[in-house]
Amino acid sequence: MPDRSSLRFFTATLPRSARLQRDFSDAVVFFHAAVAARLGMSAAEWKCLGILEQHGKMTAGRLAEFSGLTTGAITGIIDRLERAGYARRESNPRDRRSVLVAPGNVRALRDEVKAVFASLVRAMESVSSQFSVEQQRVVEDWLEKATLALRDRTRALRGTRLRAKKDGTNGKLSVPGGQ
Repeated sequence: MPDRSSLRFFTATLPRSARLQRDFSDAVVFFHAAVAARLGMSAAEWKCLGILEQHGKMTAGRLAEFSGLTTGAITGIIDRLERAGYARRESNPRDRRSVLVAPGNVRALRDEVKAVFASLVRAMESVSSQFSVEQQRVVEDWLEKATLALRDRTRALRGTRLRAKKDGTNGKLSVPGGQ
């Protein structure tokens, strides 16, 4: 396993754009993890609920496609969201063998996160105001293309996982508890 100093060296030698993208990605992930924790759910549950809110009713398979998670993971997420009242299963009128997942009662959640996201929107508007309309369009184009690339890479990674050895390593990384 490489020591920590060699990992820091690797990160330090990345091009500035790669470091910034990594930092931005980390900030987004940790922001949503903090919001989710504040609401008493996992980041995956929070993001799946957001997908349901944005796109409406859908099958569990479609939710798995949107999220990049396996259908098994999605089933567990739907179960937990349903128990909390944030999602509900409905029979699918087009296919009696499947169900649709719909957003549940999320009014209280909306009220709770409204202030959090209002302050984030203000902060992002402050950032955006420092750029011309043309520069903002370039950033928007990059974000759109980067999102598609991330979704593509998520689909490619789905179902692949580094397998840990019994000694808790996979040859490169340590896995706590050897799992």
